Amino acid sequence: MVEATVAAEGRQLLSEVAAKELLSAQGIPVVPTRLARSPSEAARLAKGLGLPVALKVVSPHIIHKSDVGGVRLHLTSLSQVSKAYREILATVRSRVPEAVIDGVSVQPMATPGIEVVAGLTRDRTFGPVVMFGLGGIFVEVLNDVAFRVVPLRPKDARAMMREIRGFPTLQGSRGTPPADLGALENILLTLSAVAEQHPEIHAIDLNPVFVYPTGALAVDARILLA
Repeated sequence: MVEATVAAEGRQLLSEVAAKELLSAQGIPVVPTRLARSPSEAARLAKGLGLPVALKVVSPHIIHKSDVGGVRLHLTSLSQVSKAYREILATVRSRVPEAVIDGVSVQPMATPGIEVVAGLTRDRTFGPVVMFGLGGIFVEVLNDVAFRVVPLRPKDARAMMREIRGFPTLQGSRGTPPADLGALENILLTLSAVAEQHPEIHAIDLNPVFVYPTGALAVDARILLA
């Protein structure tokens, strides 16, 4: 959603670090993410955040970080972190030499949960619209998503979750506990509130969001400014 709009309209995409800071300030739970500008700073941040960590290139010119070798996951030692920082910069510079690189983001690896996606976009006809769906193949292949026009009320958020075909996954199956639907409802309502309070924000992608028996956590986040 965000990527297509950036390409078509040349809008400004916030860095992942800045996007998560903004979302956290609005009350959306996100994985803490810090910007490192050197291998030693990446190691220091990793030590403070707690291993294992993930590193991702931060550049205003790179959207699909994995496609250019800009991501390293499951780093379990500080030496691996320093090495991964150098490898990311070398790989990205060789593949996208024209890109400006601000540094590398450092974030702890999140405990896996049920993957969902949530987002916000501004439709030319309907105005701001909130989106929700299950992650993985459900959103990429099956297009199992629901939409509601802002403003959302609690009953709207609850209806969105129950509207998707994959809702039984959130209710728990094969011995897995049910997901915290209240936490997801809060995220959807917060996205609606952000749309009303911040007209400068054109789109938000939270993908994936891990939802647990208690709580939820946005692992990756993108914000597109109008």
